[in-house]
Amino acid sequence: MNESKPTLFQDVRACVDAVIQKVGKAIVLGSPIGAGKPNHLLNEFYRRAAEDPSLQLTIMTGLSVEKPKARSDMERRFLEPFVKRVFRDYPDLDYVSAYLRNQLPPNVKVLEFYMLPGGFLNNPGAQRHYMSSNYTHVGRDMVLQGLNVFAQTVARRDVGGETSYSLGSNSDSLDLFPLLREQEHQGRAVAVIGQVNEQMPFMRNDAEVAPGTFHMVVDDRKYDHALFGPPNMSTDVTDYLIGLHASALIRDGGTLQIGIGSLGNAITYGCCLRHEDNARYRAGLDALGANERFGQIIDTVGGTDPFSAGLYGSSEMFADGFRQLYERGILKRAVYDDESIQALLNEGVITEAVTPESFDALRAHGAFGSPLSEKDFRWLQKYGIFRPSLQFVDGAIRADDGTLIAPDLTDPRSVEQIHTTCLGDRLSGGVVMHGGFFLGPQEMYDSLRNMDESEASKFCMTGIAYANQLYGHERLATLQRRHARFMNTTMMVTLTGAACSDGVESGQVVSGVGGQYNFVAMAHALEGARSVLMLRSTRSKKGNVTSNLVWNYGHLTIPRHLRDIVVTEYGIADLRGKQDEQVVAALLNIADSRFQPELLEQAKSAGKVAPDYQIPAQFRENTPERMETALSDFRNDGLFPAFPFGMDFTPEEIVLGKALKALKARTASRVGLLKAIMGAVDTPGEIPEAALPYLKRMGLDKPRGLKEKMSQRLVLSELMAAGVL
Repeated sequence: MNESKPTLFQDVRACVDAVIQKVGKAIVLGSPIGAGKPNHLLNEFYRRAAEDPSLQLTIMTGLSVEKPKARSDMERRFLEPFVKRVFRDYPDLDYVSAYLRNQLPPNVKVLEFYMLPGGFLNNPGAQRHYMSSNYTHVGRDMVLQGLNVFAQTVARRDVGGETSYSLGSNSDSLDLFPLLREQEHQGRAVAVIGQVNEQMPFMRNDAEVAPGTFHMVVDDRKYDHALFGPPNMSTDVTDYLIGLHASALIRDGGTLQIGIGSLGNAITYGCCLRHEDNARYRAGLDALGANERFGQIIDTVGGTDPFSAGLYGSSEMFADGFRQLYERGILKRAVYDDESIQALLNEGVITEAVTPESFDALRAHGAFGSPLSEKDFRWLQKYGIFRPSLQFVDGAIRADDGTLIAPDLTDPRSVEQIHTTCLGDRLSGGVVMHGGFFLGPQEMYDSLRNMDESEASKFCMTGIAYANQLYGHERLATLQRRHARFMNTTMMVTLTGAACSDGVESGQVVSGVGGQYNFVAMAHALEGARSVLMLRSTRSKKGNVTSNLVWNYGHLTIPRHLRDIVVTEYGIADLRGKQDEQVVAALLNIADSRFQPELLEQAKSAGKVAPDYQIPAQFRENTPERMETALSDFRNDGLFPAFPFGMDFTPEEIVLGKALKALKARTASRVGLLKAIMGAVDTPGEIPEAALPYLKRMGLDKPRGLKEKMSQRLVLSELMAAGVL
C-alpha cells in the first residue's frame, strides 16, 4: 500500500495461497457492501475454509445477496428465464446460501453491518454476529474486529503505459485503507486485494487510485461478470403519494440525498414530473389537497416550480434515481472542491462562465496571490480559469502566441493581458454527484460504463466520511450542501417524533443503521438543511392492518430530539422546534384515519395533548380509498405507472407473477391446496388461444406427464380467476 506495484495473479487460488502465507490461517476478511464484492475471490476463501477446518475465516461485509431462488417447480419455471435475463452471468457468493440457512461451517463466521432487509430476522447466527455501526464508523469497527484482509472488485485502465485502478462502485473503502496502512506500519500482516472486473465502471476523481493501493491484484478475463443488479420493482399508489409530497420539499438549487427502492423511485418520478410537466404536477398536488393542507411548509422548505438551477446529489448510495435525474437535466448543479470558487458561486458573484469579472472576484476573495506563483498558475488551470495550453516559464506566463506576461496583478497592463489572452471559457472540475457506493439495475451500470470522460468526471465516488458527515471538511461541505434535503425511509414513527428504521422490539435486526443517523444529524448541523423521514402510514400482514405511526416503541434508530420532517401518503408533518403537543398533533394529521382515535386517546392518556383536543376535520378523512381516487384520473392518463423507469419483467411475467402469487397464497394450507386442485380439475379442457403466451413462458404449453398437466391446469385456473382469460 505504497508506491510499489502489487503482485499480479491470474488465478484466485494462487492469490489466496499468497494471502495465507502472508497473514496466516486466522483470516478476518473484509469486503464492501453491495456490488463491489469480488465474488470469485470470496468463493475461493470460503472453499478453502470449508475444506480445511484449521483455517478460521470471518467474513465482514454488508448486504450479502444472491440471485432469486425457486422453492418449487412452478417458481423455477417462472424464475429461471427471468434470472438469466436480468442478472446475466452474475455468479452467486457461495457462503450466502449457507449463511441464509444458518448452516455455515463451524470455522466460518459472517459478520454484517447491514443486512438484506428482512432477510435474517429469524437467523440466530446472523443476529448474533450483526455489528451495529454508523456507516462512517464501519472501517474503524472492522479493524477493531481484527480485520487483516480486505478485497474488492476494481476497474483498470492503462493510459500512456501507466496503469491505474478505480474502486468503481465502492469508494467507501477509501476510509479503510489508511487504517490498514497504520496497522501495517505497526508491524501487523495485512493484505489488500483488488480483483479486476471489466464490467465494473471505471469511476474517476477520488475513486481512481494508484496500483500501490493494493498488495495483490487478480486480473484475468475469466473472472469478469455482470455486477449484482436488483431488478426494477413496481411503485404503487402509496409510494407515489409519499414521493409526490416529498418532492415538493426539495429546493431548486439545493442538495438531494435519496436511497434505493420504490420510495426512491417515487421521489425521482415526482421531481421529473415537477420539472417536465409542471402543470400536471401542480394539479396532482392540488388533488391531494397538499397545497391547502401543507402549503406553508412547501413554500418555506421546498417549492413546486421546475428545476432551473438544478440539484446536486450528495448521498452514501448513488442510486439509479440520481442517474434518471441527471439524464433529465435536473441533477446539474455542479459543486467544486475549492472554498473560494464554491462560496462565490453560492453568492452569485460568479457563474460557471469564466470572465474578467470572475477572475477579479476570485482574486479579491484571496483565491490566489500576486504575483502569481506557479502553484497559483496550476490552480487557475485546474479549474478552467486559465486555458490548458498556457505555460509558466521562468516566473512568467507564456501565452499561446509566445508572449510572456508578467504575473504581477498590481500592474494594470498585466491584468489586461491576462483578461484578453489567458482566460478559459468555463469552470472545469465541477461534479454533480458525490457518492460512496452505487447499486442499481444493469441499465445503470451499462450507462456508467459507456459515459465519455467529460461526462463520467461529473460523478465523484468518494469516501463515506466525506459523503455522510461534516467532520474534517466542514467549510467546503457546508458550501456544497446548500439547502440539503436528506430523504430516508423508516418503518415506524412514534407520536413524539422518534423513528424506528432498522430493528424490532425484540432486538432482532431488520437491516441496519447505515447512514441514516448521520444524515439526520447533518440536517440539524447544516444551515438550511432538513431531514425527511418517509413511511407508509400502515402495514399489512396476513390481512391484518396496523398503523406505522405508534404511541411508543421499544426500539429506536432516530431519537425524538432529532425529529424534523415526516412524510406519509397523507401528507407532511413539520416537527422541528415544536412542542410535544404540536408534534403529536402534526403526526396525527398524517396518520391513517382508521387509527387516529386510538392514537389520540393514547396521547391524551399520557397528558401530551389537551383533554378536549380534536383532530381537525380536514385530516379525518385519511383513507386509502380517498387517496386512490385523488390520483385515479392522472393514472388513467398514463401518469404514475407501475414501473416509472423501465421494466425488467415482460408483460406476460407481470400477469403470471400476480397469478402465481395468488396461487401460492391460496395453496398455503391443505384445505386451500385441495380447493385449488379441484378448481384446476374443473377447468375446461380446451386451452384458450389467449392462454398460450403465458403457458409458453412457463414451459407448460406442451405438458408431459401428470405433474405438468396439473401445473398447466393450475395456471389456467388462476388466470381465469383473475379475469385474464
